[in-house]
Amino acid sequence: MDLQFPIAEPDAAALEKGRLLFAGETNFLKGVVAMDGMPPDDRLEVCFAGRSNVGKSTLINALTGRKALARASNTPGRTQEINFFTCSDSHYLVDLPGYGFAKAPVKTVEKWQRLLKAYLSGRATLRRAFVLIDSRHGVKEVDEEIMTLLDKSAVTFQAVLTKADKVKEAERQKVIDQVRQKISKHPAAYPELIVTSSEKGWGVDVLRAVIATLV
Repeated sequence: MDLQFPIAEPDAAALEKGRLLFAGETNFLKGVVAMDGMPPDDRLEVCFAGRSNVGKSTLINALTGRKALARASNTPGRTQEINFFTCSDSHYLVDLPGYGFAKAPVKTVEKWQRLLKAYLSGRATLRRAFVLIDSRHGVKEVDEEIMTLLDKSAVTFQAVLTKADKVKEAERQKVIDQVRQKISKHPAAYPELIVTSSEKGWGVDVLRAVIATLV
């Protein structure tokens, strides 16, 4: 029996396509706080979602080879914008605000949630969401909430484990198994995992290849 949710292993052609895509220029385009501020949906688009402190900005920076392209905030939930980056002339990379707003006011959270729902259901060129999961903790309740929202929005999502270098191999395998078990309940889950470490560079080429081969 085939393993459910195996770790993605792109072939050499896909890896090269990913390398070429991210060898092009990547630039910050704009931060959006309302749907009427969205750029035209004239190119393929992927978005990154993850709870605060999951390493999302660091991973985007590793992907693009730009150390300060996506800015990490020391205050979880402070950045309440959807940030758009252009990648070559063909893709948008979209950085969604970190979720898990322990310190954010209720009205701020509600406003962001409305914007997120509108974004996920209203972008015709959004091909995939990457849901980032901390390898030290596995899937938490807030991760389940975003996955359920993606199910309801009919947006395919792929789980990406971050900070894989921070845990020993045996512990990492336990977390991978837990992630597989949790995401198997979600109809929008894409049936492959990506395991990354921005610090060590693990899996960055895989994520590039996955993005570059979406159609």
